Amino acid sequence: MQNKIYKSTLPDNPELHEFVVTAVFKRDVFSETRAGYFVGDQETRVIRRLVSAAPWWSRPLAWILARREIRGLKTVRGLKGVPQLIATDRHGLYRSWTEGTPLHLARPADLKWYRSAHRILRDMRRLGVTHNDLAKPQNWLMTPEGEAAVIDFQLASVHRHRGSLYRMMAYEDFRHLIKQKRAFAKHLMTPTEKRILARRSLPSRIWLATGKRVYNLVTRNLFHWSDGEGTGDRIDREGPAIMAALKSDPRVQDVALALYSLPAKGVGIYAFVETTKADERSLRARLKDTKVELIQPVAHLPRRADGTVRDDILRLIAMNQMTELDDLLAREPELRPLVEALAAHRLNFTDRRVTQLER
Repeated sequence: MQNKIYKSTLPDNPELHEFVVTAVFKRDVFSETRAGYFVGDQETRVIRRLVSAAPWWSRPLAWILARREIRGLKTVRGLKGVPQLIATDRHGLYRSWTEGTPLHLARPADLKWYRSAHRILRDMRRLGVTHNDLAKPQNWLMTPEGEAAVIDFQLASVHRHRGSLYRMMAYEDFRHLIKQKRAFAKHLMTPTEKRILARRSLPSRIWLATGKRVYNLVTRNLFHWSDGEGTGDRIDREGPAIMAALKSDPRVQDVALALYSLPAKGVGIYAFVETTKADERSLRARLKDTKVELIQPVAHLPRRADGTVRDDILRLIAMNQMTELDDLLAREPELRPLVEALAAHRLNFTDRRVTQLER
């Protein structure tokens, strides 16, 4: 994508006037997240959350979330391992870029990462800040130094009083970190951590029985998006029928499904079909009334040593996350020929297009 320059007035930083967008990382009904740099400082990568890109009907809630993020980032300013707020304007906010690999791709098995993650949460707790969205591995990163970092403060809370609500939310932040540890480094878990996960707190049980159901109803049925980018509800609901229909073609060896963002419309299904003889048109004819937005025939799917499909790689290709894919290939260079061939013929370029100008 050709870099585009947008004018932006930053009252807190009058010397910064032009922002160059190099990529769009994410779109949902609450904002559009872009990467770029300020003219005159091309070496410093910056993240731009553009709240004004949200649809008109979700914009009031989008600004509530943006204000929560701004307040949270102002409070944790200077802490290691969290984004730094650079500036705000009438369109949204600018924050520092955090170099790192998402947790579900990095899969840290070293105690160093988990110790640094605990340190971040202790530092935030000292300032009265709770993150409230650490169940998502995408909000945890592993830096090039092997330490932890946290991103996405849209749901963060700043607590003036350290009452029972604050203690419960801080406890849940730590519990979600332990859940990540169980997922990626179970051998490092302590007896205390195992007891914590085995005994869910009363507020957490109440949330699952009440608020979580309302949250799922609104986000999944109204907004058509789900927790966990690249995994989740559409594949759970529609995936089995899609897989069965595509595999009914004798020319198909295997099928893998991933999700990708549809601007202001939720998520689309991206099907990678392992075949050397079938084309997209004939494969789509198998689907009948089943909806699949993108179908990419591939000669070979990337696999692990045990033969299972590398869904982490396919997710990055489906979501057009080429920077993260480059990071993964730097760690596993033996996959580069196969993966680069898949990426070269990818069908989703949506997240690389900037559809709304900043004025």
